[in-house]
Amino acid sequence: MKKILLIAISALLVTACAEKGEYEDAVLEEMKKEQDVKDYKIDPEKMAQCVVDTTTKNMPGYFEFDPDRRTAYKNYTKMLTLMKASDPKKTLEELRHDFGSPKALADAHNNLTESMMNCYSAIMIQSESDAKDNEPTTEPTIPNAEPPKNVDAPVQQAPSEPVKK
Repeated sequence: MKKILLIAISALLVTACAEKGEYEDAVLEEMKKEQDVKDYKIDPEKMAQCVVDTTTKNMPGYFEFDPDRRTAYKNYTKMLTLMKASDPKKTLEELRHDFGSPKALADAHNNLTESMMNCYSAIMIQSESDAKDNEPTTEPTIPNAEPPKNVDAPVQQAPSEPVKK
């Protein structure tokens, strides 16, 4: 009995990993085609991983091996590969049925789009902060160092009160 249970659990884990892997591959292919990824010189693999992680948070199911989550991986993969289908109109109808309603399909598409936008901004902010960290500093390295004062130069003081006419 224990062997049968172990085999059943192993089969479940393998299929769940395969479904997530197919989804990750579909997202990666999409990121390789994205013009913004190319324009901003973002690593497609890094972007794909971010999108997968972000979309997964808003998918149905509570954990990776949940049947609802596995179905979501399948549906999202089908959604991403819609234009590769032999009959995109028929596939779109299947997606509406698979997601449960046209609204649920639209919500899934919004989830994907929002995740992509969040990942673009997060990766760009990260790359900007990395660039700032790698810039050479031109400031003095001595703490509290003041530039030398010219003793002979006249000193101007700001008026403490406005001038009355």
